[in-house]
Amino acid sequence: MQITKITPFLWFNDQAEEAARLYCTIFKNSDIIQLSPMMAIFELEGQRFMAGNFGPQFKFTEATSFFVSCDSQEEVDYYWDKLTADGGQEGRCGWLKDKFGLSWQIIPAAFGQLVSGPDPRRSQKVFAAMQQMNKLDIRKLQEAYDF
Repeated sequence: MQITKITPFLWFNDQAEEAARLYCTIFKNSDIIQLSPMMAIFELEGQRFMAGNFGPQFKFTEATSFFVSCDSQEEVDYYWDKLTADGGQEGRCGWLKDKFGLSWQIIPAAFGQLVSGPDPRRSQKVFAAMQQMNKLDIRKLQEAYDF
């Protein structure tokens, strides 16, 4: 088995296999590479991850998150619903924590386009609208840009 040069490594108490299996059901282009009692190696959308069962000493924090770029509101809704299910927590501005406490950013590609437009006033309005949301709503972001 070949490991990529840089691979995110996730520290779990005892849920590495459960997490790997869950993430592989959520992300369509995914695969379990290897499972053992202590380790899980898996790929999501071409990105390889390693996860280990090493005890409760360390917890996930918002200092590390995974950014998921979404092409449509349906895709935003899908990932938001799947990753907050079974004990996940909604956060502000497109952020959430899954049931394991891992942070994710579920961000529509349209948001990046709207805030990087040529008119700083419009971009600021989009950014202000985003700050009022938990799950991002493309229609409302576009309305903020257009108004």
